[in-house]
Amino acid sequence: MGLNIEENKKIVEEVLEAYPKKAKKDREKHFQINTEEAQSCGTCALKSNIKSRPGVMTPRGCSFAGSKGVVWGPIKDMVHISHGPIGCGQYSWGTRRNYANGTLGIDNFTAMQITSDFQETDIVFGGDKKLEVIIREITEMFPLAKGISVQSECPVGLIGDDIEAVSKKMAKELDMPIVPVRCEGFRGVSQSLGHHIANDAIRDFVLGKAELAETGPYDVNIIGDYNIGGDAWASRILLEEMGLRVIAQWSGDGTLNELEIAHKAKLNLIHCHRSMNYMVDHMEKAYDIPWMEYNFFGPSKTYESLRAIAARFDATIQENCEKMIAKHKPAMDAIINKYKPRLENKKVLLMIGGLRSRHTIGAYEDLGMDIVASGYEFAHKDDYERTFPMMKEGTIIMDDPTAYELEELAQKLNVDLVGSGVKEKYVYHKMGVPFRQMHSWDYSGPYHGFDGFKIFAKDMDMTVNSPVWNLIRKKEKAQKEGAGV
Repeated sequence: MGLNIEENKKIVEEVLEAYPKKAKKDREKHFQINTEEAQSCGTCALKSNIKSRPGVMTPRGCSFAGSKGVVWGPIKDMVHISHGPIGCGQYSWGTRRNYANGTLGIDNFTAMQITSDFQETDIVFGGDKKLEVIIREITEMFPLAKGISVQSECPVGLIGDDIEAVSKKMAKELDMPIVPVRCEGFRGVSQSLGHHIANDAIRDFVLGKAELAETGPYDVNIIGDYNIGGDAWASRILLEEMGLRVIAQWSGDGTLNELEIAHKAKLNLIHCHRSMNYMVDHMEKAYDIPWMEYNFFGPSKTYESLRAIAARFDATIQENCEKMIAKHKPAMDAIINKYKPRLENKKVLLMIGGLRSRHTIGAYEDLGMDIVASGYEFAHKDDYERTFPMMKEGTIIMDDPTAYELEELAQKLNVDLVGSGVKEKYVYHKMGVPFRQMHSWDYSGPYHGFDGFKIFAKDMDMTVNSPVWNLIRKKEKAQKEGAGV
């Protein structure tokens, strides 16, 4: 389906017309219609990674969310302290379904909420002494914990608590890694800086601290996969079936030791470029480990990525890759033949966090669906440079869109499906617009690899073609007619 460039330009103009003049001028910088010129210029006019405009209801998270919720939280055998008042830690307790093997509270702490629970006295007198007590209590309560991270919330930075000194003292006293992470929520413009801060802490306190007993020519790391609904496991199955050995997962179902030995890999495979590009760049410079992006959403991109990965190794791996693709292709073709007639030409609007607004495109297109608008919460310029060539001409591409903008676009584009985060989900349910929560797969998953595509296709069909949406729309229409609207 072709997208009308002029028509979509007009739609964006109509949406932004509701703002005051100054706000409109600012928000115009965050929208661009995909054209041949935008794809070929090497850069784009769309502005990103700058402060959200106050009062426009941004869907972004904060630096603390980027560190605690994304990078450190899924490391399963460490306890991660939300250091500050209860609210931020309680919010981060709603985990992103970062699945992890192990027994919760024994050797797996991913879904636990550990907080220093700041009170007014802690704000006035400081929480350093309290933090020492908490760290000691953690080692007594959870003797199998391999380490502790201290994730600082906003008040900790504002009052000047010295978490570095406390961590250094307690690490020496307890003879275990205690990692201070200065990820106060007020830092930066979004959770993106939290990723960077978290990775810097891993670089400084964890990476390269252990040795791998035996290395091999096929050792790889999975970087930037948080095992949402089992994604990393689905990806690992394919890599190992191809003959590679995954020595570390960052950080879904990952361990402290895996991060410590990751510098011994022969290749870094990065899934979420936005959250982990800092680490692969550092490892390339410090340890001479090359890296490459991969995309295991949908069979087309999975075939492409598997072949690109295999090309980095010898003929044995390349032959294994082709055999594996030939083995799985009939099942993938059957899934497409089953669901494509039900989903073909359905229009999709995406607004997701780091990379899925571009990585999931192939999976939707394998099912015949059309992405008519796509955007990110906290992308940088390089994300958009990757995104524009992947989109059809005429696609609306947006940065940090507001709640109002998303609702208006969904209605004006008459979309059949919205894929975004939990904060947006229930608004669209009430509007009668099919919605998938694409930050944690709406309690489903995995979506990666061949196993994941079966679930992805079924979920999209179940969502778009559910009869419940017609019932909601009929009720809404009857209410409007009854009210004389």
